[in-house]
Amino acid sequence: MDFPFPIMLCDIGGTNARFALKSAPGASLLPGPPIKTADYPSFEAALSTAFLGFAAKPRSVIACAAGPVFGRSAKLTNAAWEIDGEAVARELSLDQGLLLNDFEAQALTLPVLEHDWTTHIGPPVEATPGVRLVIGVGTGLGAAALVEVEGRYLALASEAGHVDFAPVGAVEAAIWPHIRMSDQGRISAETILSGHGIARLHQARCAAAGLTPPALDEIGVVRDALAAPDGEEARTLGLIWMLVARCAGDLTLNLLAKGGVTFSGGVLPRLTAFLDPAQFRARFEDKAPFGEMMKQIGTRLVIANEVVLPGMAAVAVDPDRYIIDYATRAWR
Repeated sequence: MDFPFPIMLCDIGGTNARFALKSAPGASLLPGPPIKTADYPSFEAALSTAFLGFAAKPRSVIACAAGPVFGRSAKLTNAAWEIDGEAVARELSLDQGLLLNDFEAQALTLPVLEHDWTTHIGPPVEATPGVRLVIGVGTGLGAAALVEVEGRYLALASEAGHVDFAPVGAVEAAIWPHIRMSDQGRISAETILSGHGIARLHQARCAAAGLTPPALDEIGVVRDALAAPDGEEARTLGLIWMLVARCAGDLTLNLLAKGGVTFSGGVLPRLTAFLDPAQFRARFEDKAPFGEMMKQIGTRLVIANEVVLPGMAAVAVDPDRYIIDYATRAWR
């Protein structure tokens, strides 16, 4: 497989799309300005605008999208774009292209994460061989896994955010009846562990306590929590971290992810003021009868920005290092 340079790298979320250009295998990434996904009718239109910000026209595109990918196509889960890679390549006269699920791309980024791009949640745990898990809380909840096979990397995409999420314990049981369900008529992990979910959980938690909070979106909840660390909004964000820990622990068991858990992208890096690492680890490890095993699995948070773009750049430079079905997924 070969991706002719220059290569445009695109991280397409439900709210924002970000771009960077790699002009040659050894060149540094040149970032482009982020755009709002809703401001453009299609990926092609957004990409055409992004091209104008660079002196050299890209010959290839590697993009990741926040939604399930079927071969060369994807439909964003939380935005209106439908992406057809072959059509994009024809319209923009590209030599090559590849479309990844956003957390498939996050998983492929794990081998190139620099040490100072992450921070441990709880005590450092020595990494061991095995499945690695990556999770992110943003417009939605994303998760994927990475496995190494004879020196090559295979990413396993998922839609784990849409799995049903039930309460555990009396505190959560009191809150759940007040949670406004998703449009699908059920409570999934993403219903509360997402940007919009923060506001939904805050309303439900206050209702369970007999309180009537002001109508706030997720930005307002975070703003008021930072202004009043002892307030109700701060308590909600503390609960978010506990639920993230529980969800991550469940996914770790599902995949037996002994290689560690990485939280990347989204809102979590902005919520560290409300994280209690000891309580987080206690909730993550509370998976009897496998509590002792869970203690040996590390958790870390990505604190650097836009790490998925250098991750996709690594795929562009050495595509044969990654187990991807290029025959059915490459655009040309």
